[in-house]
Amino acid sequence: MIKQLLILFFVGITSFSTAQTKGEQALVAIETSEQANLFLKNKPSKENKIFTFNEEKHKTDLAKALFKLEIGNVKSIRTERDKTFYKILEKSSKPYYRVSYIVLDGSKYTKESINQLRTALIEKHRNGSPFSFLAKQYSMDQNANRGGDTGWFTNGDVSPDFESAIISEEHSLEDVYTFDIPEKKQYYLILQSHESKDISEIKVLKIVETAR
Repeated sequence: MIKQLLILFFVGITSFSTAQTKGEQALVAIETSEQANLFLKNKPSKENKIFTFNEEKHKTDLAKALFKLEIGNVKSIRTERDKTFYKILEKSSKPYYRVSYIVLDGSKYTKESINQLRTALIEKHRNGSPFSFLAKQYSMDQNANRGGDTGWFTNGDVSPDFESAIISEEHSLEDVYTFDIPEKKQYYLILQSHESKDISEIKVLKIVETAR
């Protein structure tokens, strides 16, 4: 009787071990982003990838669930078609910035007329015209459709000249100031619409395993 119980016990252990899918077995061995990249290189797939979730930009239920996990933790989602694994590789926090701007094209206006227009726009804004409304009317790039709002950005997301003007100089909330890049014929009027803040990010490895 005891012998039979022991046999059943070891059979159960073996079954549990072999029940682990290839995706689960791969995730156990992966601990760093370098190991994850090597795995993706050796096992190329359109669905397997590494991506970053930003707590400010990503508000889905999946993102919220992943932000609650610690580094090394795995979340799995099973459907009739496949099973998807998400492993947390890294957690970090970065400073992010956000402004609104109006840009004027120096190839179409003289510097004098640009300065006159910017002075007039500052006065309009002080008298109650929303900056977003003025940006839609006067800004000369595609971001005018968004009222000049940059959205949240961090180091390396925008051009170095623009980044330096926003990050290097200290401006108070709601300040309006000018900034020029003469060599590119770009002349800016900038509203400090938001204070900078640290935003959490997680780097996640996604592995998709087709159901059998």
